[in-house]
Amino acid sequence: MRKTCADFKKHYICKSFQARRIWERPVLSILIKKMTAGRLPKKKLDDYPIYLGSDLGVFCHNGSTKFRIWAPVAQMVNLHLYERGNGGNKLASFEMKQGNGGTWFFHYDGNLSGYYYTFQALINHQWKSEVPDPYAIAVGVNGDRGMIVDMSLLNPPGWENDSGPVFGSFNEMVLWEVHMRDFSIHVSSGSKYPGKYLAFTERGTRSPEGYSTGIDHLLELGVTHVHLLPVFDFFTVDEQRLDVPQYNWGYDPKNFNVPEGSYATDPYDGRVRIQEFKQMIKALHDAGLGVIMDVVYNHMYDAVSSPFEQLVPGYYFRQWPDGSLSNGSGCGNEIASERPMVQKFIVDSVKFWAKEYHFDGFRFDLMGLLDSETMNLIRHELSLINPGILIYGEGWVAGDSPLTPNRRATKDNLRQLDGIAVFSDEIRDGIRGNAFHNGAPGFMAGNPDSRESVKFGVVAATKHPQVRYQQVNYFKSPYSDSPLKTISYVTCHDNPVLWDIVNSTCPHCSESQKLDIQKFANAIVLTSQGIPFLHAGEEIVRTKFGEHNSYNLPDEINQLIWSNKSRYYDVFRFYSKLIGLRKNHPAFRMTSVAQIQKHLSFLDQDNPLIVGFLLANHANGDRWKKILVFYNAAEREVKVNLPEECWRVVAYKNEINENGVNGVPYKDCFEQNIMLPSRSVMILVDKQSVEN
Repeated sequence: MRKTCADFKKHYICKSFQARRIWERPVLSILIKKMTAGRLPKKKLDDYPIYLGSDLGVFCHNGSTKFRIWAPVAQMVNLHLYERGNGGNKLASFEMKQGNGGTWFFHYDGNLSGYYYTFQALINHQWKSEVPDPYAIAVGVNGDRGMIVDMSLLNPPGWENDSGPVFGSFNEMVLWEVHMRDFSIHVSSGSKYPGKYLAFTERGTRSPEGYSTGIDHLLELGVTHVHLLPVFDFFTVDEQRLDVPQYNWGYDPKNFNVPEGSYATDPYDGRVRIQEFKQMIKALHDAGLGVIMDVVYNHMYDAVSSPFEQLVPGYYFRQWPDGSLSNGSGCGNEIASERPMVQKFIVDSVKFWAKEYHFDGFRFDLMGLLDSETMNLIRHELSLINPGILIYGEGWVAGDSPLTPNRRATKDNLRQLDGIAVFSDEIRDGIRGNAFHNGAPGFMAGNPDSRESVKFGVVAATKHPQVRYQQVNYFKSPYSDSPLKTISYVTCHDNPVLWDIVNSTCPHCSESQKLDIQKFANAIVLTSQGIPFLHAGEEIVRTKFGEHNSYNLPDEINQLIWSNKSRYYDVFRFYSKLIGLRKNHPAFRMTSVAQIQKHLSFLDQDNPLIVGFLLANHANGDRWKKILVFYNAAEREVKVNLPEECWRVVAYKNEINENGVNGVPYKDCFEQNIMLPSRSVMILVDKQSVEN
């Protein structure tokens, strides 16, 4: 309901429900005095005051509304109120007061929930643009104005008891990465909410062929966590034109603490996206699935127009000595995580998502652009909330950065990071080949030079005496001091999907042979140490038609076509059984370097297209005493010798049976040698263990 000017008690300038500009006030002499009061930007950023309070942002609760922002170089700051998230005239303007630690605050004795707001700072005698504050937790359409909300009123029923699944160790998780829109936008998903948060709340959805889709598909597959590509408010999708086809991965941040509006059923009312976002998370938790948020704290889409720059120019973004913005992100700017108030914002933001939205993990985009101290502080703070929250990220940068290499949260410095994992591009490209060189084969397509990189991945980038590190593709030494700090994967949203890589690296292969490789690649991932990570749709043979970078390409390229499940059900079934095997056997999930060195030994193989290793002596408490794993990347069968034992086959080509695979060419006991089928994984177990 529209309020009159009289409803706003103090500091307002009002005419016909419109706020006059501050400089129209009759007390112009007071304004001029304030403008020249000497609060000009300090030359040294290190001299800026630090605010340690927990009340930055906008809080509406128990009949009062409080605003506080950090703007230490501002001469004045005004708060503007609107009835709408876009368009319309100002309802009122308020002059904020200076607080401690470089902050400005305003307290309103009344509930302003439902109104929209912006802040505007006077800096160096110039009024900056109106912006929501960096800590905004709700916004209007396209995120240009903040929204005042009482978060406690936006929870779905049962939210107070909501929580994700609990695991004893991070490598018990199996991660499945998906873009919000890809998940349900195609008609074959059977969703009533295509491309929306609510698609993750539906159960019983089916493809036209009658196969499970959506959440039911994930449960049937056996993954434990859904990794959502960015779902914070991002820049490049116009939420006012959702009837026009638009697509973006979302690695272009606008408001870090707000859900993206294009995935909500109503992007105009800032409360709707919050409610539906929480409904999504609760539905996934109710199904027993964890939820991981892809976060992008290393840069913003537009640094200049951002609330950071408009409120504290020059502080939040790194610069070179000449004053130009550095570009270690490859996106035009990079956030200066090492500065105290930037670090505070990032830590506060991650904690907000963990506490308010109950996330079970965070994946950090270009984590190497964040400093190790900040990442360790995030780990510490999240562990106080929930020690089971998983943290992982890209342990590299995209370009040169003023942040010195020894301070970066990269693979090189992984031993300095406590309880934080990185992606292993060694096993990734060891298996698939370098995706930046189209057609360059990896181990899966028969490249004999990739074997040591695969072995490096098998031991999760840790130290092992049988890995020849000088032959590993990128890192020439073990950088991980724990298998729990390594993400094993072969594909993700970046670069071509697995099926397209298979087609480019093995063009002469038949479809049957290509499908063998499709299974083989992730069979290596799921039988390696570390934390396994799968790209959505690999289990139903998705294609992006050869596109290497589909970040802004249409649904026709990116969408999951659920009808593929019926066509490639044998691939799905193989993935599902392999995940089940991994879950059932802790030998594939050892938790320390000492365990791996004690229980895992590689078998000598003359053929460079064969990797074989033994998991011995009930590794990690496994009920199986001895497990033999072979990877055969050759295009034909290969005979290998077996350690002295009576071995039962439990995984052969496309079949997995923990009691033993039956039928020709299998037999009850292999003792001296065995023929490995082409392009596949074979797993054998000592017969006594299987029968017991």
